[in-house]
Amino acid sequence: MGRYVARRLVQAIPTLFGIMLLTFLLTRLSPTDPVQLMLAGQSDLTLEDRQELLHELGLDKALPLQFVDFAWDVVRLDFGNSFYYHRPAIQLIAERIPNTAQLAIAGFVVAALIGIPLGIIAALFRGRLLDHGIRITSVLASAVPDFFLGLLFVLFLGVQLRWFPIGSMNVIGEGCGLCWDRAWHMVGPVLLYANGGLAVYPRYLRTEMLEILAQDYIRTARSKGLRERIVVGGHALRNALIPVVTLFGGILTIVLSGSVIIEQIFSWPGLGRLLFEAASAKDYPVVTAAVLVGGFLLVLSYILRDIAYAWVDPRIKVGK
Repeated sequence: MGRYVARRLVQAIPTLFGIMLLTFLLTRLSPTDPVQLMLAGQSDLTLEDRQELLHELGLDKALPLQFVDFAWDVVRLDFGNSFYYHRPAIQLIAERIPNTAQLAIAGFVVAALIGIPLGIIAALFRGRLLDHGIRITSVLASAVPDFFLGLLFVLFLGVQLRWFPIGSMNVIGEGCGLCWDRAWHMVGPVLLYANGGLAVYPRYLRTEMLEILAQDYIRTARSKGLRERIVVGGHALRNALIPVVTLFGGILTIVLSGSVIIEQIFSWPGLGRLLFEAASAKDYPVVTAAVLVGGFLLVLSYILRDIAYAWVDPRIKVGK
């Protein structure tokens, strides 16, 4: 297992290099002047001061030399200081990742605990009212945009009915890591995170379960007198989960991509909201750091997916 993970990490280097190169080119070739962004509001900037600052930033070098400096800074996790917050960009991201991870992990758990059983039930009750209801609900969940569901949650359950809080992570003046107040604030964002999985997992699992339940070895297991829960849970479900594991391939990217809209709606101080604010303010150090962190999470999620394949299907040998 250790050799396999090490090999996959080595194979991920070209992908990470490509992400780093594209990020560098997009920031360097942007028409926005980084000096003006850093010195916004200072009208007494002379041409000599500008040239000196360009030299300190290394922006007066040739583009290939700038990329070498940029790559070395990325290896050292030195993305520079935020133009807006005047703090190291990597420090800002490190502070926000735990807040977003709380929502992403909870949303994934909720989606798996609800979506997978729904897919099994839909397959076992194929063609019945319960099956049709699950499929219709799943299609509706995938058809309605997350931002619309979030706004409905805030408007009706938050503003009108006052059942749930609609902003921040805790009541103003109070703070806690994991407590009842934090959990109550997480209900809305977590449901939006889980919506994507609830829209996909039941349909995928239903299709796989129906195909596997028609296999000869399932009929053999039933003919031997095995209990139905053993046939479904011990034989059919594990094989049905193999294609579904593919859906988990980019699960860690939700920490960055899916959080942008959700955290804006619920004013959640996480990584997605930080990225949105940085992009709006053209805070390139923070945007660069966030994009590269997102690329690393994407590669890591695919490695974890391959490991999950081996856990679900013993025929897959990750050590070879």
